[in-house]
Amino acid sequence: MRGKRRFTLALAASLISLTAAQAAEPPIYLGVDISYANEMDDCGAVYRSGGNTVDQYPFFKSAGANVARIRIWNDPDWTKYSNLADVKRSIRRAKSAGMQVLLDFHYSDDWADGDKQLAPKAWAKLSTPDQAKALYAFTHDTLIELNKEGLTPDLVQVGNETNGEIVSSLAKAKEPIHWDRNALLFNAGIKAVRDVGRETGTRPRIMLHIAQPENAEPWFEAATKAGVTDYDIIGLSYYSKWSKRSMAQLGQTINRLRHSYAADVLVVETAYPFTTENADTSPNLLGEDSLIAGYPATPDGQKKYLVDLTQLVLASGGTGVFYWEPAWLSTKTCGTRWGKGSNWENAAVFDFKGQDNGSAEGWLKHAYVLPVEVTFKAKATGTTAFIDGDFLGGVGPRPMTREGDAFVYRTRLIPGTSVTMATAPTAAAVADAPAVTATVGQKASVVRVEE
Repeated sequence: MRGKRRFTLALAASLISLTAAQAAEPPIYLGVDISYANEMDDCGAVYRSGGNTVDQYPFFKSAGANVARIRIWNDPDWTKYSNLADVKRSIRRAKSAGMQVLLDFHYSDDWADGDKQLAPKAWAKLSTPDQAKALYAFTHDTLIELNKEGLTPDLVQVGNETNGEIVSSLAKAKEPIHWDRNALLFNAGIKAVRDVGRETGTRPRIMLHIAQPENAEPWFEAATKAGVTDYDIIGLSYYSKWSKRSMAQLGQTINRLRHSYAADVLVVETAYPFTTENADTSPNLLGEDSLIAGYPATPDGQKKYLVDLTQLVLASGGTGVFYWEPAWLSTKTCGTRWGKGSNWENAAVFDFKGQDNGSAEGWLKHAYVLPVEVTFKAKATGTTAFIDGDFLGGVGPRPMTREGDAFVYRTRLIPGTSVTMATAPTAAAVADAPAVTATVGQKASVVRVEE
């Protein structure tokens, strides 16, 4: 971009403490996946904070979380948890505590994740069209049943860590995705959520969820080409142990995604160990191989990781962070199919005795610098206009929207950010257009990119 014209909007940045009661536009989600809460209580886990015994939901609400994420399986006959009855119990607890709810459909009878998307046994032998009908019905009927009891979730995940083909098999997890089939299934779930919204007068926001940032951009590019476009949020899992990208690269990925797609972007799963010790015989999933330089396996290191990650997400234009699973403790009576106790107790935000280690409130109530709305506005001299600049993170010129006698492009940027941008009537012409450099102020601003 040739030439630069500089003008400054305002230099001051505002520090704002995020609390569950705070109204932000777009919403800032600070959440916890406590799908194990009912099981932990039934197993005798005891949680303490400030010298008192606490209930998980009110504890996280008072610590600053505003969303509880709850998973649901289709027919998990190997456990009495994460079925519809258990989910109702969880959502009641969340709503009673004043939290929003993100309902996470796994579309499986067991764990669905980045390595496997096993079809529910009742759907396994159905044709793809019939699987799509079954997926629609399960999603629709579950949400209608919840709505009847005043338990409609605020957000809905259509699938969990859906890197591979959903409603599938272990063999298919190793194959390239058949996008004609995958799109049919995804769009069935999306349509079910939208239909329930219309039928009940509610508006659950839809999230699609990919594990690890390096997988997200190719996945959403393929999904868009296949016609999967009607969603509100892109959710990412980020665990350093399983990701090839640094925290800085995660931020760059979030920035590119939110400029490439009409959706908010957030980290819907992350965690960090406060120790590498073990409270039981069940092996820890997050050990020495999960540590990042500068973030020791201590309560302070755990808190620092969460604070820095959340600020990075917000600075990159993202809209929040969720912790998985902050209260999965080791108990004497319960365990998993892989061992007695918990695989995650060293990555909870309570110590081995169930005492709050300070990470939750330190993370959730930290004074974060929030992004502000910035509108780039160009004189309307033709039928199209494009904008490009360093704030786009290299995604290339983006089309602007005509509003009245001008073209506009809206984004969110951190106060104090200096950006350079240019506009032109075609994408190819942006590189030769005169550039403008501006510094973002603490309030919503309009940048006029024109002579």
